[in-house]
Amino acid sequence: MLWALFRRDLLLIARSPAIWLPVMFFVLVAALFPFAVGPDARLLARIAPGIIWVAALLASLLPVETLLAPDVEDGSIDQLIARGIALELVCAARIAAHWLGFAVPLLAALPVAGVLLGLDAATGLRLGLALLLGTPALASLAVVAAALTAGLKGGGALAGLIVLPLALPVLIFGVGSDVAGAFRLLGAASLVALAVGPFAAAAALKPE
Repeated sequence: MLWALFRRDLLLIARSPAIWLPVMFFVLVAALFPFAVGPDARLLARIAPGIIWVAALLASLLPVETLLAPDVEDGSIDQLIARGIALELVCAARIAAHWLGFAVPLLAALPVAGVLLGLDAATGLRLGLALLLGTPALASLAVVAAALTAGLKGGGALAGLIVLPLALPVLIFGVGSDVAGAFRLLGAASLVALAVGPFAAAAALKPE
């Protein structure tokens, strides 16, 4: 059942015309920052990890209004509940599909962003590993926020206000991935988010 739900969600994401929005946003941020802060290569290299992590966080929130709200509005969630399918499974599948839909393209675009921001190969590789560990937490938080704001007008803006404070530990550990132990803390943060996320999102979606 989990595989069937994941496959359905992944196909919906793949067919969406907005599938390229997160990666386009990610690359555009990396391209525009050098114009904003100037041509100082050392400054760009120093702030690049923070730029990339903030861009990844915002990219994870771009499709938040389409993650669960359409299924709530057209009754798909109610049908799944009526069939006895646990909402926790539905939310877990949505988290996995969302991660593949935004994080994998971002990781593929990271070399381009690294060149634009003047990152060396070692720093770029370390940042890529950090994103690989940390983006599952961002995907989980985005789905939880989508569940909390499903059916609300302006849910995307409200979702951002929900996710940003919760994502601070992930950003701190991700930007500090050159410090010993940061990878372990980042992995732990993702595991906690993945463990709690499906249950929190399911609780938000359950009818009163």
